[in-house]
Amino acid sequence: MSATETDAGLTNGRRRVTLAEIATAANLSLATVSKVLNGRTDVSAATRSKVEALLHEHGYLRRNSGSGTAQMVEVVFHELESEWAIEIIRGVERVAREFNLSVLLTESGDRHTPGPGWIDGVLRRRPLGVVLVFSTLSAASKQKLRSRGVNFVVVDPAGQPDPDVASIGSANWSGGFAAAQHLIDLGHTRIGMISGPEDMLCSVARVDGYRSALERSGIPFNPDLVRVGDFHVASGQQAGESLLSMTEPPTAIFAGSDLQACGVYEAARLLGRRVPEDLSVVGYDDLRLARWVGPPLTTIRQPLTEMAETAVRLLLRMGEELDPTLSSQRVDLATSLVVRESTRPPQAGA
Repeated sequence: MSATETDAGLTNGRRRVTLAEIATAANLSLATVSKVLNGRTDVSAATRSKVEALLHEHGYLRRNSGSGTAQMVEVVFHELESEWAIEIIRGVERVAREFNLSVLLTESGDRHTPGPGWIDGVLRRRPLGVVLVFSTLSAASKQKLRSRGVNFVVVDPAGQPDPDVASIGSANWSGGFAAAQHLIDLGHTRIGMISGPEDMLCSVARVDGYRSALERSGIPFNPDLVRVGDFHVASGQQAGESLLSMTEPPTAIFAGSDLQACGVYEAARLLGRRVPEDLSVVGYDDLRLARWVGPPLTTIRQPLTEMAETAVRLLLRMGEELDPTLSSQRVDLATSLVVRESTRPPQAGA
């Protein structure tokens, strides 16, 4: 073990704590403590827990000097099934190529946290940093990563990020407002909405923006016109069929994702409604498919690629600059309305 490995810890801004001191306190060999620090699997659960507790108690932080650290960025998704994920990957890859880094994709856990086995794997891999999509981390996981010098940033956080977690998001409330306002400006007053999961911050913000646009224009918010989906095509179709089967169906639908908007297109087709003649549709994200569906989809552009690029650049800054404020930065990039051919004024008498 190098000298850098054994004397790099800092104890709450006081003096440096060494791995030798951690080993003495744990009544273990230095080699065993090093195995825990490097995520090795040949250590018992009880020993690992004991060492982790001591590392946390002493605030051990290893300098990320590059020794033993892979020149790699790890991106963690809970699913890799859609073009939405491709846009994130594209942004990570752009910055990775610029700095000659590799990219590792990991699918783990759910949209709130990676799976329980992920943390040990990332400690073994020792990437320069981790981009977590949607997910956040437990206090114990954050300490484990930081004690090994592995920085992390959350992209499009599912919930309100912890104060000590850097995150990159977008202006979801403004996006929801702009989508609804566009339809209102066209003359629509009965506007349906299909949101994403209710436990996701972006979904709540988009619904709040939609509601604010209605109320600002003197249109009462009607909860009967709101459906909850999961951002995928099938939920868009199901919710679209439900809305269009109402006694008084909406003349326009704002879908919380472009994939859900594609589902609305299919629901309209099955029920004999034409887009945009009988139904205006607005999506969200501006994925590449939005330009190629028929008719091309009016949508809110969420800068997914730029969000991912910003996250990786922030990770690299964390590794280079001794600035503790970087680990708690919150950046929200602007969204914008992209008008195409799926929206038009409602038919007379609709």
